[in-house]
Amino acid sequence: MTSTVRRALAQSGLVPIDAQVLLAHAVQRDRAWLVAHDDDALSREQEAMFVALAKRRRDGEPVAYLTGVREFWGLPLVVTPDVLIPRPETETLVELALAWLPSGRPVRVLDLGTGSGAIALALASERTQARIVATDLSAAALDVARANAQRLVLPNIEFAQADWYGGIRETGWDMIVSNPPYVALADPHLAEGDLRFEPAGALASGLDGLAALRTIIGGALTHLAPGGALVVEHGFNQSDEVQELLSDAGFVDLAVARDLAGYWRVAGGKTRQE
Repeated sequence: MTSTVRRALAQSGLVPIDAQVLLAHAVQRDRAWLVAHDDDALSREQEAMFVALAKRRRDGEPVAYLTGVREFWGLPLVVTPDVLIPRPETETLVELALAWLPSGRPVRVLDLGTGSGAIALALASERTQARIVATDLSAAALDVARANAQRLVLPNIEFAQADWYGGIRETGWDMIVSNPPYVALADPHLAEGDLRFEPAGALASGLDGLAALRTIIGGALTHLAPGGALVVEHGFNQSDEVQELLSDAGFVDLAVARDLAGYWRVAGGKTRQE
């Protein structure tokens, strides 16, 4: 005898939200359907799939990798273990970028370390006249991002393999955005929770976590147009250091923003007008 929706959720051994997302994935419905059909019986195939997914989640695999999808900025993004899982705090970066990015006219935006393409795709969906170039060192990550852009039908974005500014010949960008790795290499959190399954190169950078940010901030002025802007995400305790890096590099009109948890998470600055 197969289980019902309610019984399967109760016996999963997962926190409710994880159980609901995985069961909805197994039955190819949404979570609202589960609530309305909690007495429905699962097929043997659905139950077997859910049991297998629940075990993998109990063993630590991230829900986003199990379902292959994560929503960001209202966009359903395909994610794989080749890319960092998009997180709600990164939407804070998108908000600041949009506040500085003019609408209604062509602009050029460079996204460094795009991963799944989350930031670039969000900006492309909001600024349809923008030309956005999204880069990553990982060819596998670029394949994921490119597929997301094609599936979401966002033609104003292109992709290129590059190591930060290495290989980027264009200058005069109106904006550069980046959510780079910013965790210290020895941070114990890297061996905990979902982080264990995410690509290490997208998480950690240098002994203090600031190596990538130093490269991005230090090279931005030579790639930005006069009056252009740089917006970056950083660690919850790195705001002072990142603001100092921006100031030392010559940025003006510095701005910072808190994430949904109240941590300073995003910083940005502008180049001087000629």
